[in-house]
Formats: sequence, C-alpha cells, structure tokens
Amino acid sequence: MKYTETKPCSELQAYIHCFWELTGGDNDKKWERNFPDGCSGLVMNLGNTCITDNGAVRMDFGKTYAVGTMTSYKDSFIEGDTRLFGVCLKPATFANFYNFIPQNQLTDQTIQLEQSKSFNIAKLTNRPIEYLNTFFACRLNTQNELLMSVINDINQSHGQLSILEIAKKNFVTVRWVERNFQMFIGLTPKQYSNIVRFQRVLSKINNSTNKQSLLDIAIDCGFYDHSHLTNEIRKNTGLAPSQL
Repeated sequence: MKYTETKPCSELQAYIHCFWELTGGDNDKKWERNFPDGCSGLVMNLGNTCITDNGAVRMDFGKTYAVGTMTSYKDSFIEGDTRLFGVCLKPATFANFYNFIPQNQLTDQTIQLEQSKSFNIAKLTNRPIEYLNTFFACRLNTQNELLMSVINDINQSHGQLSILEIAKKNFVTVRWVERNFQMFIGLTPKQYSNIVRFQRVLSKINNSTNKQSLLDIAIDCGFYDHSHLTNEIRKNTGLAPSQL
C-alpha cells in the first residue's frame, strides 16, 4: 500500500489539511484502520469497489463521497486494485465549500454525493492537484471566524480547557459553542476536545523514547490516570495501548 499527502495552495491552507492518495499494492488484501481526528473529508474512488465504514459501505468507481467526522475508529478493506483520492478538511470547514447538510447528520457516515457536487474523474485523473486547488478555490466561502477562534483555543490548550473557559474567552455562551459545533463539526465540544487530547497521546506514543510511561503520558495529556487513558485509547482505536 502506498499513501501520499500533498498540501493545497496557500489560499486553501487555512481550510484544507491535505490532498491524499492511497493505492493498494500487489500483496495487499487487508483491513486498514483510521482513527478519529476531528476532521471531515471527501473521497473519490478511482479503483475497484472499496468496502469501508467497518464493512457497512461500498464505494463504487467514479463516485465521490462525503466522509463525516468520526467518533471512533473506522476500517476500510484495501486490495491491490484499490485507488482512492481524498481531501482532508480542517475542522468546521465543510460549510466553506458545501452548503447542503448539517455536519451532525454526517457524523460517522460516508455518503455518496450527487453529480453536481462530485469531482470530475477525468480532470482528477490527469492533473489532480491543480484540479483540486481550482475546484475548492472556486467554491470557497469564508465564514465562521468566531468558531475558528474557539477551535484554535481548544487545539492550543490540547483539549484541556473546559468549554465554559473557552466560551468566556471568546465572549460567547456555552450554548452557542455547542450549537455551532453540532452544525459545523458534527461533534459536541467535549467530544472534539477529547479527540484533540487523544491525538496528542498518539503523537507522544509515536515519538516516545521509552522514557515516558503511559501514566506520565496520561497525566501530561489531562487524563485522570492510566485506566482513563487506556479506555480512551480502546474507544478511539479498538486497540490496547501496547498495540499502538
């Protein structure tokens, strides 16, 4: 399996993490697991039918799919003839490009888009990065600056500030934060904060030199104890900490 990422043009970098491509190898015939990261995205299938959402969804050749924010892990079956091209959007930016569904209706879902909202398969195949930059730049509608400020505060605190503290800092109510998170991210503020903390744990585990115990990582990332962190890891990955 080969996976590559490409940054979008500078105009889009505040809204899009990356464009990515995944192609199966000759020896691939396995389930590949993704972990929740607070982001939604779009995928076009350029290969044979791909099974995703833990076996619940079939992505067909030439179709474009909207992928909602995940609250837990998701498995996709990768084979030698798999070829997927996707876009990883930053949190709360789906509405900057599409205006047809509240994000809480897309959470944990993979939904086929109608033709008018889909990618052009010929253009995506020939010059993918140039095409996607143009596609999203033409659709871009800047908005939600206040919500982005709230999200940035949660990210910068590594998910360890309370929602009340975040709301006060941005001069909004907790109810405003909750309503906008459901509408534009598809998660509650608490769910999003937990995912931010979980992603920080993953980063620390991946970069660990074995000098930090799991308890040290738990305390550093705002978890009560080793058991609390273990439960969060299992929920988001389906794995024990040692398996990571």
